[in-house]
Amino acid sequence: MLPWTHAAFGYLLLLLAAVAFRRRLSRAELAAVIVGTQLPDLVDKPLAWWFGVLPSGRSLAHSLLVAVPLSAVVLAYAWHRAHPEVGLAFALGYASHLVGDVYVAVFYWRPEEFTFLLWPILPPYPYDDLVGFTDFLLRQTVTRELLVFFFAAAAVGVAFLVHFARAPWFAPRPE
Repeated sequence: MLPWTHAAFGYLLLLLAAVAFRRRLSRAELAAVIVGTQLPDLVDKPLAWWFGVLPSGRSLAHSLLVAVPLSAVVLAYAWHRAHPEVGLAFALGYASHLVGDVYVAVFYWRPEEFTFLLWPILPPYPYDDLVGFTDFLLRQTVTRELLVFFFAAAAVGVAFLVHFARAPWFAPRPE
């Protein structure tokens, strides 16, 4: 997935959870879900592609061995600050990123493509080649499917921005 589709997927999952629990989302929750959806790539891609410190753009921050403890720490901090819903939104965003990176490999049952979830115990994601983000985008062939994903993500992005602008900073506390 690309950054905007990760963001759209995480936002839609948070929105579904809010509808299911009949909650109004706050700006803090909306921001937290977006940070959660982007964090694994913001850590792993530069460390692998630019600095060569990690073996793959899906390794350290994409591993459940980092994702689960980090999400627990964020949730504990948010709980301590009396806003556990913000920690939950972050954890949901983070989890949605990992699901977004593995759903195709799981669907077609290509287990070698989701071993990164337990890196460094299992091998990292087997990239064919390492390119920068700009080079990656320039190599893309514009297809109907790519345009559908792009415009769907753009529509969700606009909905997110409207939602963010209208939301309170934090959820009101129950009386």
